Amino acid sequence: METQPAKNTISSYIIQSQEEEIKRIALELHEGVGQTLYSLYTGMQFIEAAVNLPDLKGYVGDMAQMLEKTIQEIRLLAVELHPPTLETLGLLPAMKSYLKLFTSTYGITVDLQNEGIEVQISERESITLFRICQEALANIARYADTMSAIIVFHWEPGKLSISVKDQGKGFDVDSAMKKSTGLAAMIERMCLINGKCKINSNIGEGTSIEITLPLY
Repeated sequence: METQPAKNTISSYIIQSQEEEIKRIALELHEGVGQTLYSLYTGMQFIEAAVNLPDLKGYVGDMAQMLEKTIQEIRLLAVELHPPTLETLGLLPAMKSYLKLFTSTYGITVDLQNEGIEVQISERESITLFRICQEALANIARYADTMSAIIVFHWEPGKLSISVKDQGKGFDVDSAMKKSTGLAAMIERMCLINGKCKINSNIGEGTSIEITLPLY
């Protein structure tokens, strides 16, 4: 009877420790690597403007575009690791900010809908929900072969429901659960905050992730 609470406590502690380390790495990426790359990018733009030889000018322009793309990827990675707006503005603004970078990086349009009145939830609950939405979107980018998705937040008295849907290739859930630690982690993370995560998918019909969190 006591083994499950102990396991949950250990899992929760491990996740919290991971989040602290992730936060540190994200800050270093944004303020260190990201700023250095941006300085290189502005330098390349200056050189491109000063070069007269067409071939060299084109080469420098290509290098500048490559740096710009790398900066975008670094920014997305930093936000994926730890969204700065999550602590200051809350879950919905953090998702909106993340989706802008997600779309510009992968070209996948995500329609974010909010139904009902948002209520304040704990930082632990916010980061858990963000991580699960993040994992669902990452799977869409990797496997779904689609250019659009939809996320719906539905607030009601005593419960928050979130659905992440796409009309992509779909997959066999039972088979994927045996291979994917990411899918299992989504379910376990929700269990740790007394919520639920249900994954529905059919080959050729897309995928739906249904998340529910009781609000006390």
